[in-house]
Amino acid sequence: MERNTDPGRAPGQGHAVAPEVLGGRRAPATPMRWIPTLYFVQGMQFFVVMLIAGLMFKNLGVANDQIARWTAVLGLAWAFKPLWSPFLELARSKKLIVIAAQYVGAAGLGFMALALHIPHWFGAAIVVLFLIAYASATHDIACDGLYMASLDSKRQAAYAGWQGAFFNGARFFITGVVLKLAGYLEGQIGVFNAWSSVFVLLAVLVALLASYNARFLPGTLTTEHSDMTASGVAGMLKDVVQDFVKKPGIWLAVLFIVLFRLAEGQVQTIGPLFLLEARDKGGLGLTTGQVADVYGWVGTGAFLVGSVLGGYLTSALGLKRAMPLLLIAMMVPNGTFYYLATALPQDMLHIGAAVGIEMLGYGFGFVGMILYIMQAVAPGRYQTAHYALGSGVMQLGFIFAKFISGDIQVSVGYQHFFAWTIGCGVLPLLLLLWVPMPRAAKPAEAVPA
Repeated sequence: MERNTDPGRAPGQGHAVAPEVLGGRRAPATPMRWIPTLYFVQGMQFFVVMLIAGLMFKNLGVANDQIARWTAVLGLAWAFKPLWSPFLELARSKKLIVIAAQYVGAAGLGFMALALHIPHWFGAAIVVLFLIAYASATHDIACDGLYMASLDSKRQAAYAGWQGAFFNGARFFITGVVLKLAGYLEGQIGVFNAWSSVFVLLAVLVALLASYNARFLPGTLTTEHSDMTASGVAGMLKDVVQDFVKKPGIWLAVLFIVLFRLAEGQVQTIGPLFLLEARDKGGLGLTTGQVADVYGWVGTGAFLVGSVLGGYLTSALGLKRAMPLLLIAMMVPNGTFYYLATALPQDMLHIGAAVGIEMLGYGFGFVGMILYIMQAVAPGRYQTAHYALGSGVMQLGFIFAKFISGDIQVSVGYQHFFAWTIGCGVLPLLLLLWVPMPRAAKPAEAVPA
């Protein structure tokens, strides 16, 4: 997914050079020496900013509308990264960019630990999260470029599954382990000290992984520049964007992408905050540790299962026939949270089962958006670049939904808010009657002579 900023992962696309030698050095004997740590760090930085930061702010007493608004703005880093990614080609060494971004991320996590102890801590924390977000987005670009340049097409495909496994492994770690630890420490040393301690540990871990990657990633840490010029890159970017907006039906496709994420972005932002919210305010009143259990383990596992099943279904039916079912699956989280906000169950088995169903539907349906961008938006002269632009549009749709979610929830309450998201989920289903869909390949096209 270019790195699609969402929990799932699609393999990178692009041209590869011979994997045996890169930058004058022999590459590691097996990519498994560096792929796990490379994509684990990528996932850690992303989920710190886009997932646990909001939960931390909730426990520190920040209002839902402020949490939604500012975490949405932080997400712009991943939405706009296709616009500066071509300029990274001016540096010959993708490895240098990767390692630098990892150390900057580690420093940012250390600064977060300090920011929580100054008078204007919220503003300072947002500034530091901006640093981490843009370092992480830049890291995404460089690490995917390094992956594609270090492996030939066959090995790119062979190890693509490991990319997703370790990226999502970071989700398990951040929500199931780090969030659980934060919940435990909150009861021992207080909320601010707990989260400050967690960020110190994360900073040390990322710094250690960056040091490991500096040694074992393929390539060299050269500061040599490529033969490309900034003006040449800017001209190419302009041509890519112009070609993108001239595609037949592109604006209807863009509207479909935005509406696809309208309900999901709101639910994925407010849902975890609803779990933490006190019962006298309409929430479920869970502790941080309980949220870690239901989201970190049950939720992430259900998401991965749903993603696999959604992929198999789409492969069997084709995207056009599968899309209505995928859109209906995307409505499951809306209905599930409306049920939770209405019934307000108290037993963890009940709540965990509901979150599992929610994330299963989310994972199952989200496959449709990734494949839609790949098959309906990206094809053409600049397939890889247009996939990145399509993914950027997808992220902007998510950010818009995230941005408005807090104000709507604060205005109408949790129950009416989740009812509103059910209505939002119907919109892309209706638009499906007109939206351009990829045509199934003819037999002669599917198997070239």
